[in-house]
Amino acid sequence: MTQKIRVSDAVLRSIPDPGQTAILPEDGETNILITSALPYCNNVPHLGNIIGSTLSADVFSRYSRTRNRRTLYICGTDEYGTATETQALKEGVSPQELCIKYNALHKSTYEWFDIGFDYFGRTPTQHHTEICQSIYLNLGRNGYLEKQVKDQTYCEGCQKFLADRYVEGICPHCAYADARGDQCDGCSRTLDAIDLLEPRCLINKTHTVVARSSSHMYFKLDSAQPQLEEWIKESYKKGKWSPNATINSDGEIVDARMKGGLRPTPVTRDLSWGVPIPPLGRDDDEEMRGKVLYVWFDAVIGYPSITANYTPDWKRWWHNPDNVKLYQFMGKDNVYFHTIYFPAMLLADGRNWTTLHHVSTTEYLNYEGGKFSKSKNRGVFGPMAKETGIPASVWRYYLLSTRPETADSMFSWSDCIAANNNVLLSNFGNFVNRALKFVSSQYDSIIPDSDDVPGPLSPNDEQDADFINEVNTLLKEYIDAMESVKLRLGLQTVMLISGKGNGYLQASGLNKALIVENPKRCAQVISRTINLIYTLSVLIYPFMPATSESILAQLNAPARVVPDMLSIDILGGHQIGQPEHLFKKIDEKMEEQWKVQFGGSETPSKDPEVAVSKRKAKKVAATNAKVESTPETGPKSPEVTAKELKVAEQGQIVRSLKESKASKEDIDIAVTELKKLKGELMLLEKA
Repeated sequence: MTQKIRVSDAVLRSIPDPGQTAILPEDGETNILITSALPYCNNVPHLGNIIGSTLSADVFSRYSRTRNRRTLYICGTDEYGTATETQALKEGVSPQELCIKYNALHKSTYEWFDIGFDYFGRTPTQHHTEICQSIYLNLGRNGYLEKQVKDQTYCEGCQKFLADRYVEGICPHCAYADARGDQCDGCSRTLDAIDLLEPRCLINKTHTVVARSSSHMYFKLDSAQPQLEEWIKESYKKGKWSPNATINSDGEIVDARMKGGLRPTPVTRDLSWGVPIPPLGRDDDEEMRGKVLYVWFDAVIGYPSITANYTPDWKRWWHNPDNVKLYQFMGKDNVYFHTIYFPAMLLADGRNWTTLHHVSTTEYLNYEGGKFSKSKNRGVFGPMAKETGIPASVWRYYLLSTRPETADSMFSWSDCIAANNNVLLSNFGNFVNRALKFVSSQYDSIIPDSDDVPGPLSPNDEQDADFINEVNTLLKEYIDAMESVKLRLGLQTVMLISGKGNGYLQASGLNKALIVENPKRCAQVISRTINLIYTLSVLIYPFMPATSESILAQLNAPARVVPDMLSIDILGGHQIGQPEHLFKKIDEKMEEQWKVQFGGSETPSKDPEVAVSKRKAKKVAATNAKVESTPETGPKSPEVTAKELKVAEQGQIVRSLKESKASKEDIDIAVTELKKLKGELMLLEKA
């Protein structure tokens, strides 16, 4: 097909999609380094986890590429620590086996959502060990480590010291009954396990837990605080941070720990699953033998270590603050570790690290009036999204349109369906399809010649000055929003531009009669409309890359950059591709079926109408997902439902490992686990 595209650096995109080629920064250019909070390798991500970090970071990564900026997006699974050990204990597997399972599950989930990492790695690597140990050693050399002998929880039944995640009890601050030894889920305060009231051993709650003295190494955050405060205020101003739990909109540090004075914090633990601490060449080395780095210390170092597994030139990204801007994405519960703890470590290390430029945080996404709950199977967890038959692009649009940027937001099936039917289908999709079908049917797919000069349209145009200026104003607002990482506003602006396109077609009276009565004007309207669609292809790319790809295929055009002004870049004589619908209508009746399907064990099952809806929902899910299921013989118990989910998850892991050509050992371990789960499911069904 014939292509006629204006050739200019201001038109075509030169930076590739994520993961295609190795990217390195260049001096004097804008180089963007992006991370999303490393997910724990002990569970399945739900929609709130996805919008909170990985999806949001993906949007900004793709936007940066549409500005032809060298961009690297790094993430991976956080695999060390007691969170992994305790989950492995629950599942009856080793930490290594657990991490193989969940790393594959996370990776396949993000791939389905079109989240494009340049590299998705893991923390248990040699590079990770080396970089963690080097920072630990530098902290020691620079006087930021001190040994403290303190009481620690000790289980007399297990006859060993218990790391924080192996202890539960009553929070001393808010009296929450099931606070963990490292953090309280009730008030979000970080804790020391020894402070818990009525501590319980997670391995065996009948065991007696007492306090015994133990030696550990502590990071002297108090000594780092003066330099850290200066850095926070400078970085906040330079990077235009959004207000968060560390610093407010007035540039005032509001974190309670910093206002009260930071205190030394432990960096070692009595565990086997972690990064071994190296000797410091001090008299207390023998007391530290056999201990590992605390997961809060090593997890954030996963960002540079995963980059080191991506490229041997990782220091060009991480030791290059003059040429690299670091953007980090996370939920609000991770703010302390990325704005205080991690920067303090890098500053105390003494080397020329690339530190945080901009932090983007989200509040919580809740589910249908409550919270997501894995234990109750309540809400949509990553691998389950595809069971609905809703395309990943629509999921991305809805999640980003409700992104909880300043307050908690609520997932709603009715809102999700309305977003597809009323916005994507009726507004965006209708505009693109209407224009392309007109060119296909009335001009034999060839863009007609118009009198418009290639390049930006004049804001003083005789025919369309208002339209051109309105689009240009919205383009500026889009760029301003995205540069400030206001992603939800950026997406809203795209839909406003699409709405302007619909209005333009209506006001111009585009129809067969216009071709006959005023062919010159009709050609002009078509040319300007097609070029607006070309602009929309790049504006929507960060949010819905598959939709952008479809538009480009239908336009028969290459990927472009974000323009500052509406321009004529697809020229007369250009041949478009085959027009196709971008979206399909979702039956509103599916709302109740999905509410039942993802409502969890608390959903009433005695009501006849609900029972019918539940059967329908399962039938639809089976059809869309094409997964194996056992015949229905009556209402299923919560135990059977939960086990079926585990079988489906493990089946996805096996498929992912095979598709990625993992080692035979890893595949065999996953297959053995799948067979075990299927056997357990059969026993439950017979009970």
